[in-house]
Amino acid sequence: MNRNHILCSALAATMLFACENKRPVQETEKIPNAANLPADTTATTDTVQTATIAERVKQYAPVRLTADLSKLTAKEKQMIPLLLDCAKIMDDIFKQQTYTNYDSLVNATADADLKRYIEMNYGPWDRLNEDKPFVPGVGEKPEGANFYPANMTKAEFESANLADKASQYTLLRRDSKGKLITVPYRTAYATQLKKASDLLKKAAALAEDKGLKNYLTLRADALLTDKYQPSDLAWMDMKTNTLDFVVGPIEVYEDKLFGYKAAHEAYILVKDKDWSKKLEKYAATLPELQKGLPVPAKYKAEKPGTDADLNAYDVLYYAGHANTGGKTIAINLPNDEEVQLKKGARRLQLKNAMRAKFDKILMPIGNMLIAEDQRKHLTFDAFFATTMFHEVAHGLGIKKTVNGKGLVREALKEQGSGIEEGKADILGLYMITQLHKKGMIEGDLKDYYTTFLASVIRSVRFGAGEAHGAANMVRFNYFAEQGAFQRDAKTGTYRVDYAKMETAMNKLSEILLTLQGNGDYEGVKKLFSEEGRVGADLQKDLDRLQKANIPVDVTFEQGKEVLGL
Repeated sequence: MNRNHILCSALAATMLFACENKRPVQETEKIPNAANLPADTTATTDTVQTATIAERVKQYAPVRLTADLSKLTAKEKQMIPLLLDCAKIMDDIFKQQTYTNYDSLVNATADADLKRYIEMNYGPWDRLNEDKPFVPGVGEKPEGANFYPANMTKAEFESANLADKASQYTLLRRDSKGKLITVPYRTAYATQLKKASDLLKKAAALAEDKGLKNYLTLRADALLTDKYQPSDLAWMDMKTNTLDFVVGPIEVYEDKLFGYKAAHEAYILVKDKDWSKKLEKYAATLPELQKGLPVPAKYKAEKPGTDADLNAYDVLYYAGHANTGGKTIAINLPNDEEVQLKKGARRLQLKNAMRAKFDKILMPIGNMLIAEDQRKHLTFDAFFATTMFHEVAHGLGIKKTVNGKGLVREALKEQGSGIEEGKADILGLYMITQLHKKGMIEGDLKDYYTTFLASVIRSVRFGAGEAHGAANMVRFNYFAEQGAFQRDAKTGTYRVDYAKMETAMNKLSEILLTLQGNGDYEGVKKLFSEEGRVGADLQKDLDRLQKANIPVDVTFEQGKEVLGL
């Protein structure tokens, strides 16, 4: 059976994909004898030596995170240290969410490289290597991180009669009798969130932009109540602010057990108003593009919000979940489906971080793995566009299943993140193709397709344990099967067959949108298990990138000193 038939069969798949049921690590097991870790950390895990840890640290290219602050007002500059302090609190909360004994582990580790890699991964599991442990004595990472008791089973969770168990803003814990209970974030992190809320209120008092002042005030309240929708709506209403702050429990990728629990993070941003002006026209195209999606009508019946906007920013600071593994270079928020249907979403392009990845990672990959005659089509403008339209494309498709299974996110559980990223990638390319036909995007379409291929290879290196990496692998394999991506065995380089790109794009779009619309949990699971794998040839080529010391991602030098504050 060829790959196309395999993918299409996933639409109606009823057979479970057999996956290994791994025993969850008990919380008391996570750091056996943590206080007694050897001062000389040349001890090995099953596969990793300390010498290898030093090499792994070098997988991340250091980037000094700065921006032009000259256009900020005096009060906006006064706000930044307050926002930095608030962001650091999100960082501390996320450490608790991802790993119970984070502080004990870091304090017990003497080796500088090992300590640095723990800090970069927010725990002892390698986010660029399928969350495999790299610290002596540490077991496998619990799929539910620290949002749930490590010994809780899915069946136990599903049978528990707890009204708010699937809330994005509750932890699952056990009472004194071992019974599951829920603990709201506002209670679990009360002291930290009170400090963060106070900092937001101080920043709001300095804010001169009315929209920003209102948002920061409402967000300060949300941290203490776990009611984030009013501040999400206020964030959508901001139009004239230069300084921006994304903060709170937002993305659910860390919860690989169910995909329910939101992790704390923060971004401090400065709008590039010149670049943002260029992007305004694209948001208005969503309703028309939705109608043209290559999928039956019922899977595109929803109308995207028309109040969406696109803006370009420079990032001043990443914190918490945002600062782990492969770093985000564009943001599509809010995630609340009700807000999206009412107001749309904001797509924030993180220009300075994006440029760093293009220069330090994508171009070196392209110069090694893209066919020599197609390398001229690798451009930053195309990279910016493919990244931007990925975020815009989150607004296309369907949020509610067509068969009464509720929201797509709820029906697909932990499988939802991977397929949503895959959908956004493929529909982003669809948007570029359609807008190019309408004359709304300039340049050679070959630039976008070739840069897209190089970016797929770049993202595959994030690993199958990361939603973006797994989604890119599915797409790489499908496009290769369709002949749109081709490998030259003699040179070990890849080229795009431009004539086959649109057909492959439309076919995969239909598959992904149909799986989402049907809420087909088993179909998605089967798709990713069969197609989300790295083939032998590609692995050899990825190994060549590693031997050439081409970074996998970036790590940031950031904070008050870097910004000169």
